[in-house]
Amino acid sequence: MSEYKPDMREILESELDEELQEPPMFKVLLHNDDYTTMEFVVEILEKVFHKSTAEATEIMMHVHRNGVGVCGVYPEEVAETKVEMVHHLARKNGFPLKCTMEHA
Repeated sequence: MSEYKPDMREILESELDEELQEPPMFKVLLHNDDYTTMEFVVEILEKVFHKSTAEATEIMMHVHRNGVGVCGVYPEEVAETKVEMVHHLARKNGFPLKCTMEHA
């Protein structure tokens, strides 16, 4: 039988803590422009970010008034996908809507 080493437990717990860390989170942001319609922004927020009409309208108005607004906070890969989806749908519909992400 092997000898018990108390410091081995600390090492294993430390390694386990490292393995279970939450992934870094990113804010997905919409930026105001003079061409994208308010209706389209609300539609994007409903379809891509799964917001209710009321919540989407509130975010859209915040973006309109302040120049930028947070659509949601997601793990990096999810945030990247949402940014790409917004850009794809905006271009497909002829809008220059800008969507970015930054560390939360």
